[in-house]
Amino acid sequence: MNPTLRQMRAFVALAKTGNFTLAAQLLHLSQSALSGLIKELEAALGTRVVDRSTRKIALTDIGRELVPLFSQIIDDLDGALANIEAHTRLKKGLVRIAAPQLMACTLLPRAIAAWQAQHPDVQVRLADCAVESVAARILSGEADVGIAPEREPAPALDAQLLFELPFALVFPKEHPLAQRERITWQDLADYPFISLQGQFTERLLADMHGALREVTLKPAYEVAFMTTALAMVSSGLGVTVCLPYAEPLVSLYQLCIRELEAPRLTRRFFVHTRPQRTLSPAAEAFVAFLLDFVAKGE
Repeated sequence: MNPTLRQMRAFVALAKTGNFTLAAQLLHLSQSALSGLIKELEAALGTRVVDRSTRKIALTDIGRELVPLFSQIIDDLDGALANIEAHTRLKKGLVRIAAPQLMACTLLPRAIAAWQAQHPDVQVRLADCAVESVAARILSGEADVGIAPEREPAPALDAQLLFELPFALVFPKEHPLAQRERITWQDLADYPFISLQGQFTERLLADMHGALREVTLKPAYEVAFMTTALAMVSSGLGVTVCLPYAEPLVSLYQLCIRELEAPRLTRRFFVHTRPQRTLSPAAEAFVAFLLDFVAKGE
């Protein structure tokens, strides 16, 4: 006993209209096709649901019991399909993003604003957190998408390259380095260096040592967040390095940012997602949008 959805739709339409002709028109079927579906339903159920006469139809007792049941099934299914269509057409949905604090207050707000201008019905939640927390939020399901720099060991996540950018020096506008045509890593040794704690500085110093052995860079201060480092630079306590995507924040502190040369050291950032997990339509579309947004340098 397995009534099909087409049979249930035909029966409900017939019950509502009380007429084969009107029900057939409602479903865009021929009258014979509708009659065939009702006969198939009765055969599947093993009982009549409609008593027919030359002028009108009447529901049997079983038929009357089935009308609200079939109507509810159809309404629930139509509602579910409409909900799925809304998600796939980006008329609703949710994107949860985890990103380091600096990324969350520079690049991502601009990208999210541009995204929501195109898709105002999709909700975006941004979690600004420590770099080390990004992978955990994705793996736990708290975030659909995470953005983070390359790390050792690499997290057990799928990764798409978002960008690779060179390190840049940040210093006050009146700083002596402002007069230089080019600024090198060697120049940093002459000024107090404000660094970030953890793997950021460890990897940076390792890269410098590998490329420029004669330069020894010893941080005068180590802080947890780049916003703190920029505030200290603004107060004349030293210089710091960051990646160019942070330029909007650097500008707020009225500081200069210049690419460092000799050597040109870079850092890569990735868009991370859970392995072997299909993203929601909204999250998948946002990732594609973000990659394009960054590629165009918007």
